[in-house]
Amino acid sequence: MRVYISADIEGVSGVVHGEHTARDGREHDYARMLMTEEVNACVLGALEAGAEKVVVNDSHGTMRNIYHEKLHTKAELILGGPKKLAMMEGISADFDAVLFVGYHTRMGTDGILNHTFNGRVVRTIEVNGVELGEFGLNALVAGHFDVPVVFVSGCNLVAIEAEECIPDIHQAIVKQTINRTTALNVHPVRARELIKEGTKKALLHRDEIKPFTMEAPYTVKMEFLHTGLADAVEIVPFVKRTGPLTISFVTDDVLECYQLIRSSIMIASSVS
Repeated sequence: MRVYISADIEGVSGVVHGEHTARDGREHDYARMLMTEEVNACVLGALEAGAEKVVVNDSHGTMRNIYHEKLHTKAELILGGPKKLAMMEGISADFDAVLFVGYHTRMGTDGILNHTFNGRVVRTIEVNGVELGEFGLNALVAGHFDVPVVFVSGCNLVAIEAEECIPDIHQAIVKQTINRTTALNVHPVRARELIKEGTKKALLHRDEIKPFTMEAPYTVKMEFLHTGLADAVEIVPFVKRTGPLTISFVTDDVLECYQLIRSSIMIASSVS
């Protein structure tokens, strides 16, 4: 069994503030340690479930967060960026299952540290009329390769968001959101136990979970936080301006859809 892990940081137990998530944050190194250990718990659960290969993709910010030397020795690590498929770099049809560790809710929800790729740029992203966050968009990429996302860890509200896309997904809820920068956190050791056991259960029942897919063509609508961001993205070929804050485009290919979304955000970030 080949397993792919996409690891973010905002959904990690004990991570609640920008000081944890920002590269120059005073508590960032501590958060990186917490993230690394939650990933290790997922790796260990995968190995105990029979995984022969485990690939971890560092998917937060600079994508240089996980302490490589502290990572389980049987895991391979995709580190650095930019990446063509960003949070899903390295995914392919060769994998049997995908797991998301440390994930968070989409922008504008009640979840801890909610945002969609860049909280200073994007308000909403819709695909075929369905609003999706990082969970849904990344799951859609996995679905393109016919690989199911079988597990997610994070706060109680990302668990609900995940179920909207994949009703049978297995979860490890490691904190309860109180507000955007406050949460009731499970002890880190207990969080790792939940992730390890949840991973094992998810992989042993992976055949019961279907990949997340949508029918082509993919009509994307992106709403930005101010008009200058939409002005910048409007330059991109194939993109149409549909309102002061919104752009849209249509494509028949999931990967192109994802890459255009990511490219639009990177362009908008240059003027944010």
